Amino acid sequence: MLIDTHAHLDDERFADDLPAVLTRAQQAGVERIVAVATTRVSSEQCLKLALQHAQLAPSVGIHPNHAAEAGGGDWDIVVGLSEDPRVVALGETGLDRHWDFTPFAKQEDYFARHLALSRKRKLPVIIHSREADEDILQMLRQDFDRNGPIAGVMHSFTGSAATAVACLEMGLYISFAGMVTFKNGADLRAVAANVPADRILVETDCPYLTPVPHRGKRNEPAFVVETARCLAEARGTSLEELAPKTTENARRFFGRLSL
Repeated sequence: MLIDTHAHLDDERFADDLPAVLTRAQQAGVERIVAVATTRVSSEQCLKLALQHAQLAPSVGIHPNHAAEAGGGDWDIVVGLSEDPRVVALGETGLDRHWDFTPFAKQEDYFARHLALSRKRKLPVIIHSREADEDILQMLRQDFDRNGPIAGVMHSFTGSAATAVACLEMGLYISFAGMVTFKNGADLRAVAANVPADRILVETDCPYLTPVPHRGKRNEPAFVVETARCLAEARGTSLEELAPKTTENARRFFGRLSL
């Protein structure tokens, strides 16, 4: 059994067939899926989806690329939503230098808000980093130095071995998505091979980053099996051995996931 720890199921590309998507996930052995939010509206939708589908567990938060769009009261609403006992994580949050949708200072402000709320609510934080690893590490180190280990995951990880080690030393988990299966993903597979067995997670980040052999199709939670299979091969083990370990890790990381 597997847990897809990062899926954007409120995306409009799932609007017409979400029940079928969830059925296929179940048939593939994906027992739970974390529905990850990107805006205040998305946070509300993820909570609503979790009410409708027992397979789902929601996060709430504001993505760095959407922080500039956030209305004056959006953050306060997200803070209120985080009190819901169904919520298993905050985010996704983080920093992004690839796109220029949100001034970087505002991204840093929202990332800091999520980190502080994570400690207040005792909820883990889902971290997005795109071309911003050094900036992320700087903020994480500041938080770590002030407050100790960070309950967070570097989602859809594409960073270096050194970045992975730095994050692991601060208490974070490392999650891998479909890029690890790509032909040009040898370096990433080498990083994944050395992540401790008790700190590795798997995800789809669907509808994006469809893994091999499904490239060209919309990504969906059932395909997380391919990412897990590739990770197992890179680590010199089997899917049958890796899958329960990543599931155990996910349940430990998302403390409320069994609810």
